[in-house]
Amino acid sequence: MAVGTQRKAIGELRLVDLRRTYDDFVAVDGINLDIPPSSFFALLGPSGCGKTTTLRMVAGLEEPSSGRIFLGADDITNTRAYQRRVNTVFQSYALFPHLNIVDNVGFGLRQLKVPNWRVKAMEALELVKLADRAKQRPRQLSGGMQQRVALARAIVNEPDILLLDEPLGALDLKLRREMQVELKRIQSEVGITFIHVTHDQEEAMTMADTVAVMRAGSVEQLGSPAELYDNPATAFVANFVGKSNLLPIEVGTVGAGLVKVASHGIELTVDSAQFPDGQTTGLQLGIRPEKLRLITDADATLVNRLPGQITDVSFAGVSTTYLVKMAWGQEMEITQPNDGSARAELGQSVTIGWDPHHCFVVGA
Repeated sequence: MAVGTQRKAIGELRLVDLRRTYDDFVAVDGINLDIPPSSFFALLGPSGCGKTTTLRMVAGLEEPSSGRIFLGADDITNTRAYQRRVNTVFQSYALFPHLNIVDNVGFGLRQLKVPNWRVKAMEALELVKLADRAKQRPRQLSGGMQQRVALARAIVNEPDILLLDEPLGALDLKLRREMQVELKRIQSEVGITFIHVTHDQEEAMTMADTVAVMRAGSVEQLGSPAELYDNPATAFVANFVGKSNLLPIEVGTVGAGLVKVASHGIELTVDSAQFPDGQTTGLQLGIRPEKLRLITDADATLVNRLPGQITDVSFAGVSTTYLVKMAWGQEMEITQPNDGSARAELGQSVTIGWDPHHCFVVGA
């Protein structure tokens, strides 16, 4: 099969009660994941949450303390790294400086004495749009190009799974965004399962079909980028995947439709569908900054309202972000599009509002 053509789905990767400890430190705490074939999956979380350790166990570079790893029907938990049909792309490109680009990409195939290694290497370079640089050396390429060479070298063997460990971390912002688009395109073309480890929520949200948010060795929430953003399950996810304004709320009875709650003595309205099943105490109401609006007294469309004073104004071209201080001292963040409407000023007294359907509820 030529590199770059859609390949048949091999089988899912399953992690069963996977755990890794170092003396008394628990790096990965019994996680369970089913990663579908031919998907783009992201492990997202802060430093030290266990995502890279999980990736290294899948690659065979770390031995689990307990649990199993399955690739399709095969238990690969104790299989040596070089025997697994799994390749890894790291943040460091690790290219051979004395070899040209096509020889770098085909190095592994040459070691395996694959007769048509050069044809396969050139196909991989075509896929990452670098065939015209085949005879150049790594030092003659930009950082983004070198990362694409490393990617071509990883996929030329047609692994069942490609692991990406913070692969874009060394690139500047513009290149990083370009490579996000490229990685998604390449994954779609080759059909290999990509598992991407990152602490950058924008990367995960832009590229992945499914994201597992990790915290302290465990999976805090699993879902599509839209599910994680619109309906975070915990306060940690609400503030790690994007930004959220969180208000403590007191709740009476949760019935169907709209529910009345109170925060700091102010009555607010929330869609009952947002409440965690059976939970009515220790809750927080979350509103994303872009869901809030600066409103006037004449505007009756938004029933939820809070008065405050603007303490900071940050102009960002397409939008302006305000910090609005509430009477109890909390600052709420609001992002408004610069659509031609009048902008508020520092120190101005304002009222903020939001739609009852444009918020979510999480445990405290």
